[in-house]
Amino acid sequence: MMSSVCVGSASAEHSRFVQRVRRRYADERALLPEGPPTAASLRAALQALRARGLPLDAALRVLRHLTLERLAVLDCEQGAPLEVVTHGMTALAELVLDEAAQAACAELDERHGMPIVSAPEPATPAADAAPAPRRCAWWIVGMGKFGARELNVSSDIDLIYVYEADGETAGNAEGRNRISHHEYFAKLVRRMQTLVSDITEHGQCFRVDLALRPNGNSGPPAVSLGALEDYFQAHGREWERFAWLKSRVVAPAESAHRNGSGQWLRPVVLPFVFRRYLDYAVFEALRRLHRQIRDHAARRAAGHPERAHDVKLSRGGIREIEFIVQLLQVVRGGQFPELRTRPTLQALQRVARAGLMPEDKARQLAEAYVFLRRVEHRIQYLDDQQTHVLPTRDDDLAWIAATLGFGSASAFLSALDAHREVVAQEFDTLLGGNGHAAGCNGKGCPGRSAAEDLDALRSQCPPELAERLATWAQHPRVLALREEARMRLVRLLERTLAWLDDGRAPLIAALRFIDWIEPLLRRESYLALLQERPAVHQRLLRVLGAARWPARYLLRHPGVIDELASAELYETRFDARAFAAELEARRHALHKTGEDDDEALLDLLRRAHHAEVFRTLARDVEGLLSVEQVADDLSALADAVLDITGRWCWERLKGRHRDAPRHAIIGYGKLGGKELGYGSDLDIVFVYDDDDERAPEVYAAFVRKLINWLTVKTGEGDLFEIDTALRPNGNSGLLITSFEAYANYQQNRGSNTAWTWEHQAMTRARFVVGTDDLRARFDAVREAVITAARAPSALAAEIRAMRQRLYEAHPVRPGRFDLKHSPGGMIDVEFAVQYLVLAHSAAHPGLRDNVGNIALLQRAEAAGLLPPGVGRAAADAYRHLRQLQHRARLDEANTQIDPAAVAPQREAVLALWTNVLG
Repeated sequence: MMSSVCVGSASAEHSRFVQRVRRRYADERALLPEGPPTAASLRAALQALRARGLPLDAALRVLRHLTLERLAVLDCEQGAPLEVVTHGMTALAELVLDEAAQAACAELDERHGMPIVSAPEPATPAADAAPAPRRCAWWIVGMGKFGARELNVSSDIDLIYVYEADGETAGNAEGRNRISHHEYFAKLVRRMQTLVSDITEHGQCFRVDLALRPNGNSGPPAVSLGALEDYFQAHGREWERFAWLKSRVVAPAESAHRNGSGQWLRPVVLPFVFRRYLDYAVFEALRRLHRQIRDHAARRAAGHPERAHDVKLSRGGIREIEFIVQLLQVVRGGQFPELRTRPTLQALQRVARAGLMPEDKARQLAEAYVFLRRVEHRIQYLDDQQTHVLPTRDDDLAWIAATLGFGSASAFLSALDAHREVVAQEFDTLLGGNGHAAGCNGKGCPGRSAAEDLDALRSQCPPELAERLATWAQHPRVLALREEARMRLVRLLERTLAWLDDGRAPLIAALRFIDWIEPLLRRESYLALLQERPAVHQRLLRVLGAARWPARYLLRHPGVIDELASAELYETRFDARAFAAELEARRHALHKTGEDDDEALLDLLRRAHHAEVFRTLARDVEGLLSVEQVADDLSALADAVLDITGRWCWERLKGRHRDAPRHAIIGYGKLGGKELGYGSDLDIVFVYDDDDERAPEVYAAFVRKLINWLTVKTGEGDLFEIDTALRPNGNSGLLITSFEAYANYQQNRGSNTAWTWEHQAMTRARFVVGTDDLRARFDAVREAVITAARAPSALAAEIRAMRQRLYEAHPVRPGRFDLKHSPGGMIDVEFAVQYLVLAHSAAHPGLRDNVGNIALLQRAEAAGLLPPGVGRAAADAYRHLRQLQHRARLDEANTQIDPAAVAPQREAVLALWTNVLG
């Protein structure tokens, strides 16, 4: 029967379901308060329905009809945002489950007594006495769209029932009819199903699906927390991780709103969903799941071509958007907790913010998701059926088009196709099977042994590589590989050989790749990552082939290779503000799930630091950064790590007496001069400015904690080696001193004063971390120290003596030139500049700035302190020597070289030394 509403109208009256509701429940419609349905308005309507004498099951079903009719009007006629509909349906489902749970528990408690345990709740400290019996905690866990508060208007709800622990009920009033918790909660689930799912004269509340529980439909209807954990560890499958990604306690209301539920469930669920390492092995699992869904949809559509237009399951549909987002979350969520969020649109924003997807692509997917979900809702408004297939009636299509603002059905269908094509292309890019061979071609085939695969490969290898692979034939790690991992390894080796043959990878890169991957064979996720991301594999070979140190760094921190997947890797440089914001976002995400203990934060800092070092390294070996730029970025990274680590340590310091510390970190040496290299120590001094009587003790504890956080080795490695020998009185002095004492020491006030070599160090000192007022005071002290009156001859003598001591401490082999320590090397430049600053900065203000040796030499020549050309020649020589030292260290080569290779540079530095220090 055709609708009485004119074709093309956006009125909700076109919906057959809306028509039925308005006919049957005309008197009840006014009981639902005006506006979008909320938890409060829904509960008020339920109470009004109960007050009219409706039993609970009938009242809940009538409430559902009233809610859907209201949402149809808000959505189709008033253009309500998507979240009004999804949040309204979610609030309805939560209310239904809470009411049903209360009724079911009351019935069962009267018959069997409440289920009891004798353990304290997780948030309650254990008392000395045995805890009194209390009600066994239990939770209804909403999965999928329910967990994410994204329910559609005719959705079923996926639930899992979990209870705290096995035990027995207390019995009824006479102490009889005790049953096990297993029986109690099985009865509770059955009663809940009756209240929520049974079809009565008023229909049903929600279809409930329990198939996602452990062991599916063959498993018990409710599972204990311990059994759930055992299941995850022994039987949990990859697709179940995606299901649990959006899990949330949805009822009873008391459990859903209490933090205790999170303390029970999070430690069980989070490690199952999010793995510690980057988890590319899930790609193939998600492909299999998607193929099953596609095959199922194809079977349903067989003989029914109209079913091919499924906005959820067809190509480019809602499910593909969800898979794209969930895949990126599961792969990286273990290391990047800020990606852990349930709602799809919010997850898309976070994925883009993390650089895992271009902003414009994330925006397009978000627009497609909203569009497809709104279409889905209109399909379901028509007859209140759980379908996602476009209707075939022309008037229904015209109505959907009109409610979405289109002038015709064809214009609507054109927009629908455009959105689905965007989704499909992105899905194919991410999950289209990269790295998978179409056939085995005799290698990497199922059923073959590792030895057979390697023998087949060795015949194609250069001798050096064949020899290396020969040792793998009986290698325990290789023999222990699962078949899937073995096939991945063989395909990676095949690809490496192909690139070797066509000149895209040098032999040294392939050899280092073999050495790099061998100790990682048990971590199959790295094999999966490289197979799924050929671009990462190719970039990895380039980095490994560039120098020895990058290869060693990658062996210590293999997880950083995922940074090679970033499209922006070679287009950007270190951004301290973005780095700090990302770390704070990750810490906040850990805090929300109760995981922000010291160990987690230590690992978080280390992973972030290693990733940034590797990004700089990758740009460096590609020749995109100069030596000075590498040093600038590594120094800025060190500054940021010191700042963030200090703030976090202070916040967690027991006995701190103020919200923010009044301290400063002064950088010396390479940190002070912004000349850090890979793996450089940090020369730092700690000072404080705080009159509180507790200050000395508190800041001493703070610095000890901070140094521990920076230096302790965890499973993720360490951050820096810290050298505090430049503090007042060196290693015999206090670890942290008051700023006043530091200033007095440096400015030779009192009996305890700095040596000349400490003043030399002050020329390169820099304020790294601390309050602005302390920065200004430090700058004033530094300027006072370096501009103080000195006898030039005495100063020169002391610096020459110090230079001689360093020369004797670093012997050079006969006939070789040490880039740093030989006469004419880098130390001579640094000492000459320090003399110029200490002797002449009082009269020449341009020498006071800590701008680096090269700039200071140029300024000294411009000021007439050096003969024309001497400063610039020495500056060029110093730059060249630094480049040679940098490259030598990258390749772990000796820095003592043939003097002839740097003869012009050595002469330029010696000329500087002669002119400055005689």
